Amino acid sequence: MMTLESLSRVADCSATDCAYNHVDVCHAAAVTIAGPSGQAGCVTFVPLTVKGGFDQAAAAVGACQHLECAHNSHLECSAPAIKVGLRGATAADCLTFAPAAG
Repeated sequence: MMTLESLSRVADCSATDCAYNHVDVCHAAAVTIAGPSGQAGCVTFVPLTVKGGFDQAAAAVGACQHLECAHNSHLECSAPAIKVGLRGATAADCLTFAPAAG
């Protein structure tokens, strides 16, 4: 059974233009991974100059809407941790995304 303590953590985020990013660490309480098929976007990405989030946050994956990811289990991420990175200048992706077998 999943608990808040067992949620997949955001181990690294190189989307430095995101308001939740403080020195490659995500300070959102949780992120959502979604987007069109083939693009596992971090839809929590907010390109603002003001910094947000919680000072002591250790961001987790709150929801994953990518059923075609090997790490997706009942819309939750089962990877131990994920990495987030930029896709272009205005979007961020889950770099841990892996297509499900079959």
